Amino acid sequence: MPASRARGLLYALAGAAIGAAAARAAYVAFTRNRPADLSGRWTRKNHRGEPITLLEGPAFVAGSTAAAALAPGLTPRVRAAALLAGAGSGALGAYDDLYGTTSSKGFKGHLSALSRGEVTSGAIKILGIGATGLGAAALVSQGPADILVNGATIAGTANLANLFDLRPGRAIKVALLTGGPLLAASLLRGSPAAAALAAVPLGAAAALLPDDLGERAMLGDAGANALGALLGLAAVTKLGKPGRYVLLGTVVALTAAAEKVSFTKVIAGNPVLNRIDMLGRRPAETV
Repeated sequence: MPASRARGLLYALAGAAIGAAAARAAYVAFTRNRPADLSGRWTRKNHRGEPITLLEGPAFVAGSTAAAALAPGLTPRVRAAALLAGAGSGALGAYDDLYGTTSSKGFKGHLSALSRGEVTSGAIKILGIGATGLGAAALVSQGPADILVNGATIAGTANLANLFDLRPGRAIKVALLTGGPLLAASLLRGSPAAAALAAVPLGAAAALLPDDLGERAMLGDAGANALGALLGLAAVTKLGKPGRYVLLGTVVALTAAAEKVSFTKVIAGNPVLNRIDMLGRRPAETV
């Protein structure tokens, strides 16, 4: 094995391990004294109408940012970009988790409300994640055009991950299915820093997957936004210009489609996607 691949594998394993250990430790600490009835501001009802904690999200943010700070192989600028993208989008997502309302939904709903002079929590999150995405992109990009494309991609993937966080484990499965090939490509091409950066959110997310699938917890906006932003950052630092434009176009297309089409219905209507979606989950309730 070439030295660069061996180093990349070592860096990736370290980043994933730190992220996983820190995320699990944070989740245990955050939920240790939660009320038995799951009452409180970090509680929501899931798709079954059952109470579920959102503290998985802050645990993911804590684990992934710890790994971004400590994982070997990252340059200072990439490390700073990961901390800004992960912590910034996570904090904005947590704000929406705690103070958001359902009066406006989606990009169109929040921006329409903003055009009427109504500042929703969702609009604050959209603008804030856009700003943190541009800030992170500025640390890893070459020139204004790259900053705009990469910043839009980081912000867009942060939002897109949240659109999948509607069923147990779905957002994490999507992250593993998309981030896994990115990690593998980084290893095969001998890019140790890119491998470490991709491994950081994947390790933290994988460590929290059992509680997500078990319907004890969910990422919420805090966790999903941070997960998507970190994977978006990993992608823009690894992909060439054509790949980054294709990724941005795909993110924009899926986000626009989500305004018109239910991802849940599309997944349920496709046997392969539905099987992946249900893997490890409780069976659907029958009437």
